[in-house]
Amino acid sequence: QVQLVESGGGLVQAGGSLRLSCAASGRILSRYWMGWFRQAPGKEREFVAGLRWSSGFTYYADSVKGRFTISRDNAKATVYLEMNSLKSEDTGVYYCAITSGTWSLVDYWGQGTQVTVSL
Repeated sequence: QVQLVESGGGLVQAGGSLRLSCAASGRILSRYWMGWFRQAPGKEREFVAGLRWSSGFTYYADSVKGRFTISRDNAKATVYLEMNSLKSEDTGVYYCAITSGTWSLVDYWGQGTQVTVSL
C-alpha cells in the first residue's frame, strides 16, 4: 500500500511559478511510474507529466512541455512538479498518481492540491 500526499498549491499570477511536491509513503517499486494529473472545473482529469521511478525517464503533455518539469528525490520518496510561465488555463486541482502499467489504470491517487492562476 502506498499513500501520496501533495503540497505546494496556491494562488499565483499569470507568468509566475509554483512547485508542487508529492511525498510517497510505503514501498515504491522500481517498475512504478509516478505522474501528475490535473482537473479544471467542469473538465475531465488530464495527464500532465510522468516519470519512471527506476530510470528517471520523463515525458509531458504537449500543453505543458517546456514550462513544467517533473523530478524526483529518491531518498525522500518525493516527486516534484516545477511549473513556470503559468497560464490561467493551468488552473485546477493537481493530483499525484502512481501506476505500475498504464495511466488508464492508476494504482494510487493523492488527495489533490489546488492551483489557481490569476490574470
